[in-house]
Amino acid sequence: MTATTTAETPTTPQAHPQRWLILGVICLATLTVLLDNTVLNVAIPSLTKELDASTADIQWMINAYSLVQSGLLLTAGSAADRYGRKKMLAAGLALFGIGSLVAGLAQSSTQLIAARAGMGIGGALLMTTTLAVIVQIFDDSERMKAIGLWSTVNSLGFAIGPLVGGVMLDHFWWGAIFLINIPVAVLGFVAVVKLIPESKNPQGDRPDLLGAVFSTIGMASVVYAIISGPEHGWTSTQVLVAAAVGVVVLGVFVWWELRIPYPMLDMHFFRNQRFIGAVAGAILVAFGMGGSLFLLTQHLQFVLGYEPLEAGLRTAPLAVTVVALNFTGLGARLLKKTSTPVTIFIGMTLLSAGLAAIAVLGGDNYGGMLTGLIVMGAGIALAMPAMANAIMSAIPPEKAGVGAGVNGTLAEFGNGLGVAVLGAVLNSKFASLVAVSAASLPAALAAADTEGERAKIADAFSSGLETSQLVGAVAVFLGGVVAAALLKRAERADSAKTASA
Repeated sequence: MTATTTAETPTTPQAHPQRWLILGVICLATLTVLLDNTVLNVAIPSLTKELDASTADIQWMINAYSLVQSGLLLTAGSAADRYGRKKMLAAGLALFGIGSLVAGLAQSSTQLIAARAGMGIGGALLMTTTLAVIVQIFDDSERMKAIGLWSTVNSLGFAIGPLVGGVMLDHFWWGAIFLINIPVAVLGFVAVVKLIPESKNPQGDRPDLLGAVFSTIGMASVVYAIISGPEHGWTSTQVLVAAAVGVVVLGVFVWWELRIPYPMLDMHFFRNQRFIGAVAGAILVAFGMGGSLFLLTQHLQFVLGYEPLEAGLRTAPLAVTVVALNFTGLGARLLKKTSTPVTIFIGMTLLSAGLAAIAVLGGDNYGGMLTGLIVMGAGIALAMPAMANAIMSAIPPEKAGVGAGVNGTLAEFGNGLGVAVLGAVLNSKFASLVAVSAASLPAALAAADTEGERAKIADAFSSGLETSQLVGAVAVFLGGVVAAALLKRAERADSAKTASA
């Protein structure tokens, strides 16, 4: 049995002759999937007007994709190990392309939300297999470089979504931001079929379908409660029931995972402090990035008055900083000179400082916002690769795919939670400052009778944005402290074991 597994999934694979071309294909597919986490943010004003979408509708358009994807990542990863990573990559590209077509042609908020959920299924299949393929086709001498490039694409995908969306909206209608995915999906599908070798582990765990149902329902219920809170009241029956269902179902999910022989989430991972610390950091980075970009694009368009393309271009410094610092290897050099906990703490402190700078300095002008974006980019460039390295070193090599699935699940959850929580803070602050019945800022401005009322509404929205960004900054900083402390403790424990041996 061991011999079979080793033959199927060798510990030290030989480098594939077309490995860099395959990596390019993988990165392109990954970038497309990740873009759809943030590309919709810049289209919020268009969707609000053309689909008559409320703030809750917009948040569900964003969260439907990330919640479905996060709920299915672990099951998709298990299926890929058992049935073949190449097959799952191809299936994921096909589903993602079909979902993009339906989303681009949607005529209502409900249709778009459903299409985004379908795209999330394809995204889950794609995201769980990319790292496993990289491990398969690169040998030890080049693997970390390849993973570093893959990590850069992960960071870049979140950052340049608003820019891509702005370019598309400047020339086409909002549906084009989804239809552009189709050529990429077709190209990726052909490349996967032609280039990527099949690999699977016949002894792999069976997919935990019931666990996937529990996790998806639980997370969706919790986020629904957060989204509905400002509109219906935090103590309303609707919000309390949704929150209770989420907590109970997630509790059942944990109980189920501890009892079955093939869990989709191996709870033994959470006995490893290094893994917990890295995952905690990953959640909070996603929380800060997802939530802040959701707010930032609204700030640029609604408050500062930029068009979609102009707003997208003004978020570009974040992406440029991430790419520049990752390609120069600053994070890797800092990691060698200090340690993983120190690098992660510095990175997340910078990310937190960038969010705070945007809140305090970027309220009325772009200059202060630019400073915050650059500082945020520096923090992401330092923290993300260090956390990926910590996660990969904290789990056995044969479980790298499952570990990546856990990280991806919680990072996706962090992104959706960031949009929901910071959006809820914005709505609550806005509602406390002005008495309006409209479901969105444009509707509230349109309903105002005088310039004085419109100015008061705009000021209230700006105040809500500032509060939301500061909440995100505090959460990210505290996450950095916790992640660094756990990783430092894990390093000390490992050193003690080595010394005693």
